[in-house]
Amino acid sequence: MKLSIIIPYTTGRYLLEDCLDSLREQQVDNFEVILIQDQIPAQLNQEGNINWIENPNAIIEKYQVFFPIQYIQNEQQKGVAACRNLGITLAQGEYIYFMDMDDYLMPGTLAQMLQQADCSSSELIYGDKKTTWYKKKVFFEILREKEEQKELKRQAQQMEQVSSGQDSSQQAIEEASVGDEEHLSEEESIEEYGRKLKYDTSSLGFERSEFIQKMIVRRRGMLGISALHMMMKRSFLEEYGLRFLEDLPLYSDVVFVAQVAIKVQTVSYVPDAYYVKRKRNNPVQYPSLSQMKSESKFDWYITVYRRVKEELKQYPTLSRVFDQKIINFYCGTFATRLRRSENDCWRGERFQVMQEIAKQLPPEMIKCQKSYKKRLLHALRKGNLGLSIFYVNLHLGRIKAKRVLHNRKLISTYLYFHYFTKMSLKQNYIMCESFLGRNYADSPKNIFEYMSKQYPGNYKFIWSVDKKTEFPYPCTVVKRFGIRYAYYLARSKYFVFNMRQPMWMRKREGQVFLQTWHGTPLKKLVYDQEEVLSATPLYKQQVYKQSRQWDYLVSVNRFSTEVFKSAFLYDKEILEYGYPRNDLMYSKNRKEEAEQIKKKLNLPMDKKVILYAPTWRDDEYYEKGKYKFALHMDIEKYRQALGDEYILLLRTHYFIADQLNLSEFAGFAFNVSKYDDITELYIISDICITDYSSVFFDFANLKRPVLFYTYDLEKYRDILRGFYLDIEKDVPGPLLFTDEEVIHAIKNIEQVNKQYAQRYEAFYQRFCSLDDGRATERIVNCVFGE
Repeated sequence: MKLSIIIPYTTGRYLLEDCLDSLREQQVDNFEVILIQDQIPAQLNQEGNINWIENPNAIIEKYQVFFPIQYIQNEQQKGVAACRNLGITLAQGEYIYFMDMDDYLMPGTLAQMLQQADCSSSELIYGDKKTTWYKKKVFFEILREKEEQKELKRQAQQMEQVSSGQDSSQQAIEEASVGDEEHLSEEESIEEYGRKLKYDTSSLGFERSEFIQKMIVRRRGMLGISALHMMMKRSFLEEYGLRFLEDLPLYSDVVFVAQVAIKVQTVSYVPDAYYVKRKRNNPVQYPSLSQMKSESKFDWYITVYRRVKEELKQYPTLSRVFDQKIINFYCGTFATRLRRSENDCWRGERFQVMQEIAKQLPPEMIKCQKSYKKRLLHALRKGNLGLSIFYVNLHLGRIKAKRVLHNRKLISTYLYFHYFTKMSLKQNYIMCESFLGRNYADSPKNIFEYMSKQYPGNYKFIWSVDKKTEFPYPCTVVKRFGIRYAYYLARSKYFVFNMRQPMWMRKREGQVFLQTWHGTPLKKLVYDQEEVLSATPLYKQQVYKQSRQWDYLVSVNRFSTEVFKSAFLYDKEILEYGYPRNDLMYSKNRKEEAEQIKKKLNLPMDKKVILYAPTWRDDEYYEKGKYKFALHMDIEKYRQALGDEYILLLRTHYFIADQLNLSEFAGFAFNVSKYDDITELYIISDICITDYSSVFFDFANLKRPVLFYTYDLEKYRDILRGFYLDIEKDVPGPLLFTDEEVIHAIKNIEQVNKQYAQRYEAFYQRFCSLDDGRATERIVNCVFGE
């Protein structure tokens, strides 16, 4: 047996499968896996709502046909360190290799490392790491797309150079240099530490020096130091009795890696052997150890620092690296606790602990720090808590001032927390917001207009809208994130929003939050998503915090109710009353209102209307809340085929940042993306074309044809999001993959209607039967007691 791979396992079977699958793809066969299941330390399981016991037998059986797996289940919690130590004892391989169950390997990684082991007989072989939030399939697809884009760019540059007669050799050299620079760290090297602190590092040798640089110096703090992706001779570990500290739930790798660094004599680096470290995007249900909260973390941090300092007594240069890490910890993490933490222990006994450590730091170590750290450390060594807090306040104040200069929204949040939330609540204030202040639309609009008409003067309405808007009833208009926005956010008793509130909002006692939401979900939401491919990787954690503040959540059908419970981990009251925004589609005057809307939009009255309303793609964005959009519809083809009978309305999702120019299709195609209320567009449309947007659930209330233009179905379903429905069997219309298929369906729409009539009726009964034009009334009576 050449290699033993030791994997501690806690929970998250879907993570483990990726890990084992990557081992199957390594194209090496002389290895074993030792999988040791443990429980999360009780000190870290403070949520108390997570079932930590999972049975991985089905996964083990699946992969045992490819390589041997020893499976051990600890009956009591022992910790990751104990699992790894047990794995070393049980290992039969010449080499030991540690993995976390969250992670996976790039193809060929182990083959390259084992080949290096055969060539060099080194005691330790290591490679590089990549970091991701995504599962293996998604991560590899992203890498593949990036390589394709890079290759296309390279080919385009070559063609440009050939046409211009330029020599590409110099550019190739420059590109290679840029690529190398991307791997460099801003951290000082171990030799630079030595020169600065006047210690000799020549005895380390280049290979060991590079190893220390990559695996210790460049790692962020203590938590970044890890035994992962190091292939070590078992005889080397046994010769020096190297084991992990079992009494520390966190940071147990630190002393182990430091001991390895000072004992190992022969080291080999394999630059193309990549270990993929996967961050967990669901810290509520499946947190990693580092994501869990515990008041003991500080004690563990100090313990491991003291132990590693004891181990490195004879190695002053490496010891100083850990001194720098403790300095960074104090001036960064700890210092903010001095000011902000409600727990006085940070200003009491913990401050005293840090003072004792600071007194033992060599003067030259403090002398070489930048001005803020230097002043803060001098105050710490003197035990002057007041001066320390003064320096911290001054430092954070400067940072905040710089941020405010670049982002005036921070003034609003400052006033919100320090002044506005100290004022009394206004019992008749109702604050409304639709689509993050982009529109005056959706269910908040219906609730506002109904209450303004039925109970005039009883309530003061505040609308968050970022553009000039005409309102049919009196209200106060504020811009999102402005000072007045923060004021009313603090003082209003009621909130009627259809999307999430600001992350910085803290709901006060007595405030009531009505979350109307904005559609029946086809795409998986929040905690039902395995992956988060949007611009906010910790989206799940954010939504969890925000949804704890909702008092009521509106649902349009039983299906949505069940989805919302799981997707938001929501256990408060769900109002399964239908959507207020859909009341318009049951209006007795719907035909007359449709005519007025057409006139307002200057649309031809003698032609039928096709509404195309696609959604956004999670992985195509400029930044948070601003998504790219590429139109995959050849509008000229539609104009030529359908222009005599139809016009086309294009309505992109409110997250889309791109502006589409349809001027060349004037008279046929109209961009209505900026039109506030999509429900008004429904009632003027004869056919709806969408992809994976939830618009078809609402449009189905009209019992008019729906077509699905799903040109990227496999990617969207299998990689980006996933669906709650079987889209090929449940949706009330055909899935179409080309412009030609869509045009053909429109030309033969009566035949399509007949073909999907039975499915459409079943869909209507399942998803639309609660809407009857009175959803607004029911919700207002429940929430406001009117």
